[in-house]
Amino acid sequence: MHLTTVALAFLIAGMAPAAQQEPELAKATFAGGCFWCMEPPYDALDGVISTTSGYIGGHVDNPSYEMVSSGGTGHTEAMQVVYDPAKVSYQELLDVFWINIDPTDAKGQFCDRGSQYRSGIFYHNEEQRELAQASKELLESSARLPKAVVTEVTEAPTFYPAEEYHQDYYQRHSFRYKLYRRGCGRDRVLEKLWGETDH
Repeated sequence: MHLTTVALAFLIAGMAPAAQQEPELAKATFAGGCFWCMEPPYDALDGVISTTSGYIGGHVDNPSYEMVSSGGTGHTEAMQVVYDPAKVSYQELLDVFWINIDPTDAKGQFCDRGSQYRSGIFYHNEEQRELAQASKELLESSARLPKAVVTEVTEAPTFYPAEEYHQDYYQRHSFRYKLYRRGCGRDRVLEKLWGETDH
């Protein structure tokens, strides 16, 4: 075995080469109606490591999709992002969140009605809370939207990942996903609210 000059120098100095430091990752959790539709804009961001569809904010442990969609558990469909703060900031995640939802709809999102489809920002620490609240207040004061912002900013309770068949649905079932999204009128409403953007 041949040692490189650098490795040999470390051995002579009685030291081992330092392992490459892993990036410190963070979590962010957002609810914006159908969780299938919230994964694509975040998966496209540099610095996002993963997105997971799931359920948050209810009073039942380990709820199933059938339980949540019935509206009886108090959960909302949500999406959790694992990201590298050195590459993408929480503020950028917030900016993407707003333009992918209707913040003025208190009874669901688009064609999906009920509290299980309500929008929300679930913060994981004080910095996220402050940024989310400031972002919401800035949007409210901008008078950009036709009605009041009803999206809630709350502390993140337990997040339960959804069943495997819901994960990356837009990639694994592209045709059915596009059919659903078009039929739900999501992009039509988003364009009316925000203008032309890359949702």
